[in-house]
Amino acid sequence: MEQHDIDRIRDLMEFEAGRTEPPKDFPALPDLPGGRYTDPRFFELEQQHIWRKSWLLASHIDEVPEVGCYRLWENAGQPVIIVHAASTNSGGDSTGQINAFYNTCSHRGAPVVTDEFGKRPLLTCKYHGWSYTHSGDLIALRDPEDFRDLDKSCRGLRPIRCERFGNFIFVNFDDDAPSLLDWLGPIADEWQEFQFEKSRLSARHIWDLDCNWKIAMEANTEVYHVRSIHPTTVAPMLDDRRNVNTLYRNGHGRMIAPTPANMQGAREARVQDGPTIDTVSELGRTCTQSYGVFPNWVSPLSHQMIPPLAFWPNGINRCRLETWTTAPDWGDGPGPDLWTQNNGESLSPVLLEDTVFGAWIQKSVESWGFKGVPLSYQEARIYHWNQAADTMIGIDNIPEELRVEQVIDDRWIFPNDPRVTQMQAEKAASAG
Repeated sequence: MEQHDIDRIRDLMEFEAGRTEPPKDFPALPDLPGGRYTDPRFFELEQQHIWRKSWLLASHIDEVPEVGCYRLWENAGQPVIIVHAASTNSGGDSTGQINAFYNTCSHRGAPVVTDEFGKRPLLTCKYHGWSYTHSGDLIALRDPEDFRDLDKSCRGLRPIRCERFGNFIFVNFDDDAPSLLDWLGPIADEWQEFQFEKSRLSARHIWDLDCNWKIAMEANTEVYHVRSIHPTTVAPMLDDRRNVNTLYRNGHGRMIAPTPANMQGAREARVQDGPTIDTVSELGRTCTQSYGVFPNWVSPLSHQMIPPLAFWPNGINRCRLETWTTAPDWGDGPGPDLWTQNNGESLSPVLLEDTVFGAWIQKSVESWGFKGVPLSYQEARIYHWNQAADTMIGIDNIPEELRVEQVIDDRWIFPNDPRVTQMQAEKAASAG
């Protein structure tokens, strides 16, 4: 991050600490309809639009490190094969291409692979032996003489959009979706300092939670709850009144909250042994800098690691929390695991505080007394996410009583920020 951007964010932290009301012209946020967490109609709309049209974090290059390596991925409710294929660049050198396909044989729909991970020279269906290359081409089938006019060239595995950001692999089921870089927008530039292309996958776990996936995710996209839910874990290390939220197009968001000055020593003492990312700016070293990437990625980023959390629906009132820890190369010893304890036996204390309370929230939102959610300015990232969700679904496709009003307009979307203008005007008035 450039120094002038750091200085602007530092100034905004003081602006946030000094304000006595939301910034000038920031809209009042209408209640989120309660049915967005409980109504089967909205859940089905999410399934058909949000999970079908968004870029979804699926894998890491360490899980498919060599040509022929594959993994089976089903977190989004669709059977997907991610495979490392051979390819050549413009100079004729051998390179690696990561492909994704539906795990569905073109013959009778049987799964082509059934193991979660593996390595094969060809992808061969166990049912009738049809064989495909790592590029999805059908090249062999049993008893070809029994088929009349079967054109193998149009019977390959059906591809799924698959792109990488550094060592992270994303998929998108929509052939007309923008590229991953266009989807991320300015975030892709901001992430350059964290060297995603050098990260190693250290840990990855799945946890079942008893709440709607958005309830679990939203606990990680605002700091309003920190003093109540995390009084001894997060709250001492995070100055929530100096938190600076930024909204991006496509429903993405970012928060940067400083560690209180009197706790910087304690923060440094928590730094784990191991390599660090030397290109990370001082904000990543002294603040909690966390991104929410639509629809379900939340991750703090630091000079030590890139540890995404991903939230997946597993029914309308259940979900799965996926915890990742990636870090710069730590050599041959054990790698870090930020989110779990006792070698993956349980979640870390911070995540336990969030997830246990999520089950209680689910019971409440299912009650007759729950009608909607009044959000504060501090929770604007949640409202912004919901606006983006309705845009992706198509507002006219949503029952009127389940829609959100589109009240946060482009004036508040990065790189615009009316807070800067207000802050400058207040400084000028004070100086005068």
